[in-house]
Amino acid sequence: MRPDQVHLTTRAKGRVERAIRYVRDSFWAGRVFTTLAECNRQALVWREEVAHQRPWPDDSARRVAQAFAEEQPRLLPLPLHPFNTDRIEPVRSRKTIYVHFDLNDSSIPPEAVGRPLTLVASATEVRILDGAAEIARHPRCYDRQQSILDPAHEEALLRTKRKAVHATRAGRLARAVPESEDLLERAFLQGESAATQISQLLRLLDLYGVAALRRAVREALERNTPRASSVAFLLRRGAPGTPRSAPLPALDLSRYPEAQALEVRPHNLETYDELAHPHDDGSEP
Repeated sequence: MRPDQVHLTTRAKGRVERAIRYVRDSFWAGRVFTTLAECNRQALVWREEVAHQRPWPDDSARRVAQAFAEEQPRLLPLPLHPFNTDRIEPVRSRKTIYVHFDLNDSSIPPEAVGRPLTLVASATEVRILDGAAEIARHPRCYDRQQSILDPAHEEALLRTKRKAVHATRAGRLARAVPESEDLLERAFLQGESAATQISQLLRLLDLYGVAALRRAVREALERNTPRASSVAFLLRRGAPGTPRSAPLPALDLSRYPEAQALEVRPHNLETYDELAHPHDDGSEP
């Protein structure tokens, strides 16, 4: 490389470094924004009102905007097709309707759970592909630990859960206590296990009957405590209109056969009276 070329290269490098320093000190210092769109908007305003209005280094009589307008016709045109800068990653959801990316979770349709998928992330959105077909699209989030949910995916999941409920023993619960469907749906949205809730409600149905269980379920919904444990509490303490003589839930010892073999011998309760009131003469009781 000739000395004059070295000089030009060094000079160009110095200009680039000064430009980077200028942008860092003039634009980024103290800048506040919450979204990428807001940052871009502020950058455009700063470019037009600050950067383009400063004097041109080679001729202080002109502004940077004027020099750029004169130079622009000599620049090469932009490519007809923009360069693809999207980030592409393989993803898979094992159990839930969410795939994990960039410290956040994005929802997918329930039928895509378990399939190998492709995530394509641009600066503004996240797309999820099943083969070549797009199955989900979300705005990109630069926060952390966020769940980006498409309401259509949630509704599809709930429809699937409802079908499963009616296809199992929970169909009996839904027919006997229609209010239980609302309770189960709200319990599921709060993270409760549908299978556990159904099992507990069926046990309460057998113990307390249809009328008492319906009243307790309605009260649990009114109190915004949509869980089988809340229904059980209301039944035990006597929900409005529930007979106080309702039986207590039986103790399930099916998993403890050794406990079922224990024999408990009842004792005469008068023995406890004698222990509570000992003889004063020191004689044997």
